[in-house]
Amino acid sequence: MSNLFENLPFKPADILLPRDCDLSLWSVVACDQYTSQPEYWQRVDERVGRSPSTFRLILPESCLEGPSVETDIMEVNNTMSRYLREGRFQEYPDALIYVERTLDNGKGRRGLVGMVDLEQYDYEPGMDCAVRATEGVVLSRIPPRVAVRKNAPIELPHAMLLSDCGDIMEPLTGQTGEMELLYDFELMEGGGHVKGWLLTRAQQEQIAQAIRRRKEWADRERDGLLFVVGDGNHSLAAAKECYERRKGLTDPEQWPELPSRYALCELVDLHDEGVAFEPIHRVVFGVKPEELLDALMSYYPSAVQGRGEGHILPFVVSRWSQGEITVTKPPARLPVDTLQRFLDDYTAARSRVRIDYIHGEAEARALAEEREDAVAFLLPPPHWPELFDAIVRDGLLPRKAFSVGRAQDKRFYLEARKIRK
Repeated sequence: MSNLFENLPFKPADILLPRDCDLSLWSVVACDQYTSQPEYWQRVDERVGRSPSTFRLILPESCLEGPSVETDIMEVNNTMSRYLREGRFQEYPDALIYVERTLDNGKGRRGLVGMVDLEQYDYEPGMDCAVRATEGVVLSRIPPRVAVRKNAPIELPHAMLLSDCGDIMEPLTGQTGEMELLYDFELMEGGGHVKGWLLTRAQQEQIAQAIRRRKEWADRERDGLLFVVGDGNHSLAAAKECYERRKGLTDPEQWPELPSRYALCELVDLHDEGVAFEPIHRVVFGVKPEELLDALMSYYPSAVQGRGEGHILPFVVSRWSQGEITVTKPPARLPVDTLQRFLDDYTAARSRVRIDYIHGEAEARALAEEREDAVAFLLPPPHWPELFDAIVRDGLLPRKAFSVGRAQDKRFYLEARKIRK
């Protein structure tokens, strides 16, 4: 490991890339997307066929509560081991990869693939660490992800860290001519285009110096906060949990060398045009729509039908029925928090009611329109011009408060790293 990055929370990793395969079939979108649209994952399955693919190395979130989840996890781990035995990967030791992603809307997003030191990350509120979650973590979602990761020989990340320091990424844009091009291809299902280059030693030193300068400033001016997790909060939380378990079985002197101490991720420039905060809508299944909406009105005595002053909660019940409820004296800072407080209490007493978190208004509408037992709540676009300062000042945002981009804009699995010796 490069000592240029000693004590820094982000550093180079021994990165695995696939060899001798069609990268457009290898790379698939993050597993926590399209959770209520099994037809998406069916299309991916049919498209991939028997080709080598990360689709065989991940478990879509929609399958985490399935009847065969233990068998599915075993199959994923076996396929990882087989790919390693077959020499499917080429390893780039002590590497950083500069990424340029062009989304299907033409906007660009720059990133840097390396690994985060989980000793300097925490998802619990109130922790004064360099890397923090942006939103509350659903604790019940961590164990299934731990089950997927704990015996896996490799990891494939979809976590994105956000940096608000242009000094880290900006200089790399004009330096790609000095780098080795590693990949350049079209992503499937509207994912756009992605290119990746291997940084030189001199460029790594440049990055290390920029992060160190920013960290020194953050320690003085921002309570030590350097990076926040933009996407993949639950996956990174699961990685942290696996590391903490491993620490309990290991001599403390060996902790720095544990592969599980680190997690592969992509560091992304918050200021890029391709970084857009999108709402995450809620679709509630297994309800009588009128009863649910009446319960919402009763839960908040200040709530009124229609649009007013306060937190406006638009809803869709069916193809012919939609409307708005306004909570005129909201108890929270954000509409998403006001809604989630009600939904948590409502579902806690009703075991058959299920909430799904949907990226994309059209997708949320469609789910409500095609079922008689569903209500979609459509949340407004979030706006946080000073996201980092808000995290320091107010702590974590409500869980599932926002998404960085649309579903097809999420990180696609491509790089990997060994996490077991």
